[in-house]
Amino acid sequence: MLSSSVLEKLTTFDTPTICNIIELFDVRPRNTGYMDARIKAAFPEMGPIIGFAATATFRSDSFPASEDGYSGIHQQVELFESLSGPPIVVFQDVDDPPVAATFGEVMCTTYQTFGAAGLITSGAGRDLDQVRDIGFPVFTSGTIAAHGYCHFPQIHVPVRIGGITVNPNDMLHCDCNGVSTVPVDIAAEIADIGDEFVAAETVVLEALREPEPTLEKTSAARAEMGAIVARLKQQVSRSR
Repeated sequence: MLSSSVLEKLTTFDTPTICNIIELFDVRPRNTGYMDARIKAAFPEMGPIIGFAATATFRSDSFPASEDGYSGIHQQVELFESLSGPPIVVFQDVDDPPVAATFGEVMCTTYQTFGAAGLITSGAGRDLDQVRDIGFPVFTSGTIAAHGYCHFPQIHVPVRIGGITVNPNDMLHCDCNGVSTVPVDIAAEIADIGDEFVAAETVVLEALREPEPTLEKTSAARAEMGAIVARLKQQVSRSR
């Protein structure tokens, strides 16, 4: 279990920075582990969130087995306690293309009330004004006004969304730039070296923001940044 202080620290970094730092560890190919451009933040102004995947599949183009299409929410929320930290609800819409909205105001309010940090769906959402008002981050492929015959065929199973597979309890970091998985076994180290990595990038940015920037100063700053990043990589890389 990761401490709340580690989780809180990770939310001080944007998702691209998290992705950059993960690369230093050499634990996965650089073109894997993050969702593609189909999954977008509905509220880009909201800050980064981190949590653990509460997964389910979703359908709205066929009749549910139960008359209450939302009955699966109860089982989902019960499983929140089995996760390693704050839940992020992750839906794979198995209708292709999506037929109706995966979520709305009531669903998001329910998840938020019971501790969820946000929601991701390969499908669509609705009630965006109301969901924004409660401050609940959602990531979708678009919007649809109606909910159709919504139901959750499977809960707490691997799902495919944004080009990657997300397993129950996978760690996720999300912001206006997108969604990335985070290997749990390196999460605390990411938090430890995050500030130093950001400071290395700042060396170059400050050189570029000088009143009279030059290519020579910029090159020197890039070399300084490269040296810091190389040292961090040597410190944490699993391939050494």
